[in-house]
Amino acid sequence: MQAKNSTSKQKATRKTGQPSFTESGRRAQIVAAAIDVIAEVGYHRASFAKIAERAGLSSTGMISYHFDGRDDLMREVVTEVMRLADGFVRPRIEAHESYAARLRASIEGNLDLFAEYPNHLAAIVEILGNLRGEDPGMVAFLGTTEANLAVQVEQLRKAQRAGEFCDFDPWVMMRAIRAAIDDVVRRATHDPDLDVRAAGRELADLFDRATRRAS
Repeated sequence: MQAKNSTSKQKATRKTGQPSFTESGRRAQIVAAAIDVIAEVGYHRASFAKIAERAGLSSTGMISYHFDGRDDLMREVVTEVMRLADGFVRPRIEAHESYAARLRASIEGNLDLFAEYPNHLAAIVEILGNLRGEDPGMVAFLGTTEANLAVQVEQLRKAQRAGEFCDFDPWVMMRAIRAAIDDVVRRATHDPDLDVRAAGRELADLFDRATRRAS
């Protein structure tokens, strides 16, 4: 009974306090394993047993210790992929001053990201394709996506006000850009021979022509 109470207190401390360095490392290890397993076998077949085996854990109980069930782990996978994407693409965009160069960097950067981290993008496509609309993970992701989209739409408006871009509906244009990138990602998850970097350059050329003001 004493051991059980001790375990409960330890778990309660973990829930309410900041994770230790070791706990953070273990969580990251589990998330990385989950990403690889989901990318390889799909969302529904990515069991805790497969994830534990990939992570080199002795039992699935190690996953349950660090995550409050499957949904909690899936939300953490989505969060990790979004963190990686932001860290990968944002510096490329901010390295340029012109709006046209920033738009190109955004489009090419998203597909370079897939080329560098194919499992991360494949995993998030699998997860988001299977989350229900009312699922907290889906709600959080959609909220973040819409917020990011609003920022990108405003950048298009600024480019128009600066006279660099031509007249178009910024919301429609950004939706078209996002849909085109997502479609390449979906195709690439099923076609390993697809040159996603080349696709990124072609999309960047296409939307450069669609947005740039004629001189």
